[in-house]
Amino acid sequence: MQHVPSFGERLDATFARYGQLCVGIDPHAFLLSEWGLADTAAGVRDFGLRVVEAASGEVGIVKPQVAFFERHGSAGYAALEDVLAAARAADLLVIADAKRGDVGSTVAAYGESWLTPGSTLEADAMTISAYQGVGSLAEPIALAAAGGKGLFVLAATSNPESVATQTARRKGGQYSGLTVAAGIVAEVDDINAATPGLGHVGVVIGATVDSSDYGINADRLICTPILAPGFGAQGAVLADVPELYGDASANVLVSVSRSVLGAGPSEIAAELRRQSSELRAVMAS
Repeated sequence: MQHVPSFGERLDATFARYGQLCVGIDPHAFLLSEWGLADTAAGVRDFGLRVVEAASGEVGIVKPQVAFFERHGSAGYAALEDVLAAARAADLLVIADAKRGDVGSTVAAYGESWLTPGSTLEADAMTISAYQGVGSLAEPIALAAAGGKGLFVLAATSNPESVATQTARRKGGQYSGLTVAAGIVAEVDDINAATPGLGHVGVVIGATVDSSDYGINADRLICTPILAPGFGAQGAVLADVPELYGDASANVLVSVSRSVLGAGPSEIAAELRRQSSELRAVMAS
């Protein structure tokens, strides 16, 4: 039986070849205007394909923000399908930033949409919400494991509105007393501990949050991928990665978006090259 590489194995290989930079494909209306593109499905498609072209050979991971395509309805989804297909054809690891979440057959269907090989929306991983509990994600977790795909579960996000909810304390059960965020991280880490190497279920821990305020010890997450938004326009700098994530720094997908996309279509590749080189130097020091 042919071995299907796990998402952790694929992520390790991508890190080794291209480094840890992940570029968001976020066609904000203001960026479309700056690029001379219409705020239409055709415009977001063109935007996405240009980012894919610039990223190919410079970084190994892209993260299309589904919402910016979705707002253009069925035509926007068709545009997203083209961007996803182009990115995967370019040998980029693709994370669909969809932030879905639910229970039972509904969350299973979300997983099937984004993680099924051959799906028109196929990605290599997706972001997902555990507001109904990490246990509610059992079917997408199993689907991802079977197909060499990954998940990134929201834990400590970079928006200030999330603090009160994510630092609230859990009552009852195995993770009682932990914050909501720390409980999610602990549950995910326990899932990954059952497999060798880097696991297929990651967490989102923003670079603009103080993990200690959430009761999270990032040093312990040596088996868990960490998707880290907040670099660039939101204020975090690449030099902060080792301090922010400690012993887990080698597992971090350093997500940048506006700081790269704002360079304009003709300068994206150069800016990605510069930031990727800077991050490699930081991680090697």
